[in-house]
Amino acid sequence: MSQLSSFVWSIADLLRGPFKPHQYGTVVLPFTILRRLEGVMAPHREAMVTAVAKADDATMRRALVRRATGLPFYTTSSYTLATALEDPDNLAANLVDYVNGFSAEVDVFKHFDFEARIHQLDAADRLIPVTQGFARVDLSTDHVSNAGMGDLFEHLIFKDFEASNAEAGDFYTPRDAIRLLVDLVFAEDTSALAAPGITRSVYDPAAGTGGMLSVAEEHLHELNPKANLALFAQEINPASYAIAKSDMLIKGQNIENVRLGDTLAEDLFDGETFDFALSNPPYGVDWKAAEKAVRAEHVRGTGGRFAPGLPSVGDGSMLFLLHLVAKMRPVDARGNGGRGGIVLNGSPLFNGGAGSGPSEIRGHLLEHDLVDAIVALPNDMFYNTGIATYLWILDNSKQPERRRKVQLIDATKLGTKMRKSLGSKRVEISTADRGRIVQAYDRFDGVAADGDASGPRSKVFDTLDFAYWSVTVERPLRLNFQVTPERLENVMASKPLSKVEGLVGVLSAFGDELYLNRDEFMGRLGTHLGAHRVGLTTPQRKALWQALGERDETADTCTDSKGRPEPDTGLRDTEIVPFGWSDHPKADDAERDTIQAYFDAEVAPHVPDAWIDWTKTRVGYEIPFTRHFYEYVPPRPLAEIDADLEASVSRILDLLREVEA
Repeated sequence: MSQLSSFVWSIADLLRGPFKPHQYGTVVLPFTILRRLEGVMAPHREAMVTAVAKADDATMRRALVRRATGLPFYTTSSYTLATALEDPDNLAANLVDYVNGFSAEVDVFKHFDFEARIHQLDAADRLIPVTQGFARVDLSTDHVSNAGMGDLFEHLIFKDFEASNAEAGDFYTPRDAIRLLVDLVFAEDTSALAAPGITRSVYDPAAGTGGMLSVAEEHLHELNPKANLALFAQEINPASYAIAKSDMLIKGQNIENVRLGDTLAEDLFDGETFDFALSNPPYGVDWKAAEKAVRAEHVRGTGGRFAPGLPSVGDGSMLFLLHLVAKMRPVDARGNGGRGGIVLNGSPLFNGGAGSGPSEIRGHLLEHDLVDAIVALPNDMFYNTGIATYLWILDNSKQPERRRKVQLIDATKLGTKMRKSLGSKRVEISTADRGRIVQAYDRFDGVAADGDASGPRSKVFDTLDFAYWSVTVERPLRLNFQVTPERLENVMASKPLSKVEGLVGVLSAFGDELYLNRDEFMGRLGTHLGAHRVGLTTPQRKALWQALGERDETADTCTDSKGRPEPDTGLRDTEIVPFGWSDHPKADDAERDTIQAYFDAEVAPHVPDAWIDWTKTRVGYEIPFTRHFYEYVPPRPLAEIDADLEASVSRILDLLREVEA
């Protein structure tokens, strides 16, 4: 495949000069699609011509062509690349006729503005050699399978984005990662998928070039060649959409199920759900363009995809996570529902504290028992990033033994180093590695899949193992008060007090006695200010004692009007109390007992004057994946470190002696 990709992309060398590198893909990709469509039509061309001639109506033509050839599209043009080249003086007109002759289903060329590209190539005297180059490429179904064609498209896109310094990984996912995700998502339905005449639907809301759907189809047909799989896709990038639609068209899928648009702003499959939902959304991409629609759906409540919570506008990946959950088929009377799989970076596991949008989203997924498993992949798996990536497997109808459980699988030590890197992708998951990960998932225990310490490590947790209470611990405010030159500088710097005429002069005459009680100080100071006819508002009085006070553990506690101690915000602390702490029940209604027991054991012995502000207690959720698989690595022995240092010093001294000599 890499040789075929290199050969196809080598045709782009003909574009040097008249075209810039970032324009190569707008020529190479549509020509590749055209040549593939030509290869698919080739064995049926005569039957297609006959069927097209029998009807003037497009609907009837489509029906007759499908009956005669099995293809869901047709062309009224008699041209191929080879026959168009037979009249080189009119090649541009011939190609435009060829492209425009396709039935309405083949609307992909307009997304590349291909007709304009044809005329641009013709004006630059590049149309003939480029057309000749593609005419020599054999993209027939006998030579290149549908799966191979998908790989070719993705290699070409990588080359295109590499040439234009763009992020190819935003538009497609490496096949090894897709195969693993598909295997894991299909794992719980394998026996059912092998049943005669089985029908399943698969959906991808960020489809890119359709790679995930292609692999899902391959997988199902390996299990059951007679199975029926309906593919559904939405994609925001026009070029990627065009490739995905072409791929679906060639496979005979219903191309009305491939739609162009922003999934977050508008769900083009609103009201529809699917057996399987797969996605690799872009990492860290903001959702400002869809913000109005997203917030409206969030406010709408339970009927909206984003009701559980909103992440920061700077990262929309968790919105895709919520969207995927909303698109999984609901559980039916027989207990069958939908499953999903999504590729995410590490931030959705832990970003956002208790009460934040991300934490609320995690809480929604865990409380509703929708997270089946999370798999940590090796670094350097993807084209545009070397960071840690994770596969989330979602299920709304878990097997009994998996209910209220979440399986974490650490596969970071697996992966095979590639001979040649593709962007940031330096590691791939082999078939054997994929099998070991799926085996670890199937075993559903804490043992390496094959007993090998370097294999995938698996741990199983209760869903509430990831829940915690964020508890605010307060300590009393204790201040001493004194009017000194240093503290008067604070008064002069205070905006509320700087407007009070004569205040600093009056304060200077108050004296420098030290007070350990705020009420006593403010009482005497108020009398002094009143005698000098200086009046202060309530906010100004507060600003004044804040400016003249300093923290002092020996001072009296400051109290409010009801005699309750005021908290010192500078000493405020937050404690994280996990559900089930010290064998307490893992339940929401155990909040008071668990938190109080934690406070009595872990806080009060160290700060006896502290108390809990129960009004600020929040429930949070995080999945500290790395912490659960942390392995302690002892430091090197001091003797070994000393020896290295001595050797380094010795080398430096030798170099200095050489310089001095």
